[in-house]
Amino acid sequence: MIVDSHHHFWDPSRRDYPWMGDDLAAIRKPFGPDELRPLLQANHVDRTVVVQTISSVDETREFLSTAAKTDFIGGVVGWVDLTDPGVGGTLADLLGGPGGQNLVGVRHQVHDEPDERWLLRDDVLRGLQAVGDAHLAYDLLVRTRELPSAHEVARNFPYIRFVIDHIGKPRISAGPRDPAWEQAMAPFAGLANVSCKLSGMVTEASWTEWTPDDPAPYVHRVLDWFGPERCMFGSDWPVCLLAASYEQVLDALRFALSDLNATEAEGVLGGNAIRVYRLAR
Repeated sequence: MIVDSHHHFWDPSRRDYPWMGDDLAAIRKPFGPDELRPLLQANHVDRTVVVQTISSVDETREFLSTAAKTDFIGGVVGWVDLTDPGVGGTLADLLGGPGGQNLVGVRHQVHDEPDERWLLRDDVLRGLQAVGDAHLAYDLLVRTRELPSAHEVARNFPYIRFVIDHIGKPRISAGPRDPAWEQAMAPFAGLANVSCKLSGMVTEASWTEWTPDDPAPYVHRVLDWFGPERCMFGSDWPVCLLAASYEQVLDALRFALSDLNATEAEGVLGGNAIRVYRLAR
């Protein structure tokens, strides 16, 4: 089974997406299940996890409703306000509402916060405690700047399943090495409760000139640190369309995984996402 652990839906005619600037004009249009389904079928992808795009509980409710009536969606990583003292009640409401059984995780755009130590604020830590109490995973959307705080949080909450999105967004376009990213990512090797999504890499490379050789060294380093059992495939569709087709993203990852045995590759391509997000088979 192949599981795409990270994709999005959006409709700019209905909602405002503050991060969708002029440089993203090519993807400033509606993307939903009808657009994704033929791509999944063509690439033999069985299940997916749809991930939040804005800080909106209403969007999360909409995704849960969409998941309930879309056969290929296995889970939703939604958004709640971690700083809200009532966040536990919000999570309970989402889990008990329509499609609530599909809520598998929570995410916030941490890399957009001015404070690089935002994750370590007392109110955020209280919110993360509520995520753990609800038995949900937490996706870490961070860059190199925020990785040390993410490591400290993951170390202090060993019972929460954390997932680093987009391998921490290294500067792939700058070349085969990003020393600052490597220094910040390497300590996660010792944290068994942290997994890493092999996603979002083509848009960190040159959008017009990248080849599979560009993300491969970064994938290999992540595999060295996390092991194949703590890595998972994510397309980051439709963001990936800025640089590559769905098929090209999947082919580039398979190229980088060529040294793995069949069992290890199957885990990265599907089994690990099922386990980490506790998706129903």
